[in-house]
Amino acid sequence: MSKIEDRVIDKIQARAELGRQKYGKTMTRKDLTFRQWVTHLQEELLDAAIYAEKLLDEIAIPEMKKKHDNEE
Repeated sequence: MSKIEDRVIDKIQARAELGRQKYGKTMTRKDLTFRQWVTHLQEELLDAAIYAEKLLDEIAIPEMKKKHDNEE
């Protein structure tokens, strides 16, 4: 593996430990239904879409300024 995969694995392990400390459970927990797991996934994906939109806004501002500057 490359250092990139190693970093991803380290992040996964750190996140798993954080979740265990915060919730006292691991991903092998049996207290959620399939529907609840899918709902959690959907919520995480919606968060990711919001983060992507925020970043698109941030890169759009310099692009709009550049376009405006080129029109002058």
